[in-house]
Amino acid sequence: MEKILMRGNEAVAEAAVRAGCRLYFGYPITPQNEISEYLSFRLPQVGGVFLQAESEVAAIHMVYGAAATGARVMTSSSGPGVSLMQEGLSCLAAAELPCVVVNMSRGGPGVGNIQPAQGDYFQAVKGGGNGDYRLIVLAPSTVQELVDLTYRAFYLADKYRNPVEILGDGMLGQMMEPVAFREPEFPPLPPKDWTIRGKGSGPRKWIVCFDLDPKGLEELNLKLQRKYRLLEEQETDYDTFGDPEPEILLVGFGTVGRILKSVVREGKKEGLKLALFRPITLFPFPKAALFEKAKGVKAILVVEMNLGQMLEDVELAVRGKVPVFFLGHTGGVIPTVSEILEHVHGLLREEIRV
Repeated sequence: MEKILMRGNEAVAEAAVRAGCRLYFGYPITPQNEISEYLSFRLPQVGGVFLQAESEVAAIHMVYGAAATGARVMTSSSGPGVSLMQEGLSCLAAAELPCVVVNMSRGGPGVGNIQPAQGDYFQAVKGGGNGDYRLIVLAPSTVQELVDLTYRAFYLADKYRNPVEILGDGMLGQMMEPVAFREPEFPPLPPKDWTIRGKGSGPRKWIVCFDLDPKGLEELNLKLQRKYRLLEEQETDYDTFGDPEPEILLVGFGTVGRILKSVVREGKKEGLKLALFRPITLFPFPKAALFEKAKGVKAILVVEMNLGQMLEDVELAVRGKVPVFFLGHTGGVIPTVSEILEHVHGLLREEIRV
């Protein structure tokens, strides 16, 4: 299959078009602006609509309206912009409306800087906005995975009637790698008989994201929780790499996952028995798979470009059966292979303790 050299941001935009996205609403923010730029000329070519909103708040509510019609719709931003979208995302989840949100994370907190970081993990996997809701969260580590997971994001959004977030970072969005746009293969989806299409000759329909009756609102929440449990049963995904019987298990997502793959390779040259566990679905988090993979290892080393956010989910997954250690950087500082290897050697010499 022919491969094309593309920037990550442009690849995710092209994948969205090929996945059937025909509507995009967004507002500029570095380091994801190439997504908007690409879709501004690409969507009109396929009969779609690109609209630059006046703000991220406006953009996410435009997404809400478009999603209610059943159209495949997307927005994209970076951490500060996604923060402004939180009320809209909470409403989308409550109304069970499918959409895709791309977050090419930057350094934080606050406005931060435009360097790659992973400080938006909590925001993505814990809901971010008000109430008991979850987004489906996918974490690519290569430009090819950006393409493949964009296809999957639109499918999962429609299948579960739930917003899906693709959590990348500034490095992944800006790097260029060869990609192949394979034809996605997913099972057929049921018709969208819940959508609003105007009055016409049939009964009127409406979609709301609240219930003023406490019992009704509780039932809505319980319904959502049943959906999230189903997601945990059927949609967790992860990647493993390295020694089948490792002494140290490395855990990282996204860009850090690809760095850790190099750590495993370099460690093998030194005679180290290392393996990588890379969650691809951050929600639902692959807890059961990580618990099994952790059996027999001396320690787990979690590496993140934040100060310990996924770390909490790893600790919950292994249930105290294995000591868990952490190495993290923030503000756009990227961990290096040599630094991580030095940390691994410290663990093996038992110089580093919990």
